[in-house]
Amino acid sequence: MVAPMELYCWAGGWGLPTVDPDCLAVLTYARFTGVPIKVHKITNPWRSPSGSLPALKTADGVISDPQEIITHFRKQQFNADYDLSALQGADTLAFLSLVHRKLLPALIHTFWVDAKNYVEHTRKWYAETIPFPLSFFLPNRMQKRQLERLQTICGENWQDDEEQLEKQLYREGCECLTLLSQRLGRKKFFFGDSPASLDASIFSLLAGLLNAKLPNGKFQQHLRSLPNLCGFCTSILSLYFPWDGGDPPPNLHKAASGDVGDAEVETHKRRNQFLSVLVALVAMVGYAFLSGIVSIQKETPQHAGQHAITLDEAEEDEDEE
Repeated sequence: MVAPMELYCWAGGWGLPTVDPDCLAVLTYARFTGVPIKVHKITNPWRSPSGSLPALKTADGVISDPQEIITHFRKQQFNADYDLSALQGADTLAFLSLVHRKLLPALIHTFWVDAKNYVEHTRKWYAETIPFPLSFFLPNRMQKRQLERLQTICGENWQDDEEQLEKQLYREGCECLTLLSQRLGRKKFFFGDSPASLDASIFSLLAGLLNAKLPNGKFQQHLRSLPNLCGFCTSILSLYFPWDGGDPPPNLHKAASGDVGDAEVETHKRRNQFLSVLVALVAMVGYAFLSGIVSIQKETPQHAGQHAITLDEAEEDEDEE
């Protein structure tokens, strides 16, 4: 019997079950193989067992690296590549390397480096979703992490000529999309009628690009010009995430979907709204005292028999009664 597992991932948006590609890759692989997991969709990575997302909580501990999570699934006999031949296994490694070198950098640039896309789409979504006050600094910290990731792939001199880099990343990203389209052809998945780990990885990268409402959609338009890749993404969404990316069926409560994170997110939203109002009130009162708008004056007693009752004394009087 498989030990119970819990997966913590970013909440859904843009019509997707989760907006983060790493989280989406893990969640998609789990759906492909039928891993019995309890999913927590959250908007605060500090609420995960590892302080980052995705995170898989198992009986033996917590796993944070996406590839290690998938490896753990395989050790539990949930292997999406079990029926692949040796040649198909080699193809999987080759295409994953291609995607990592050519497609991933273009996506990082599109969502996290392009100023218009970052400000009006990526940062906007995270800032509105992450609870206060983390929403003020976490999106920028996430951007910094993505820039470091891009530097690791492209080399230390990647910012020497940003305009030239953008052209290079766009060209190589488009070439990669075209190669993937040619490799997929008319097949349902990359190796036929059954999904494999390669399908989960590619879908996790393409789905966000396809669904996001980007102000600068140049790279996005190239993907949309490849109908088989678009159909590949929409097919996986409809088959394995029938309502995770949007509203649940009319007669089904959100909590019944098995993803308890939605109800938790709503609870935390209400709590954060209350805390925001409370912080604002405290700030207003503090400002009023500091600026002199409101002050507390102690009245000097004029008669020995008539003495002003201070707050401490009033509390003592209540105790004596």
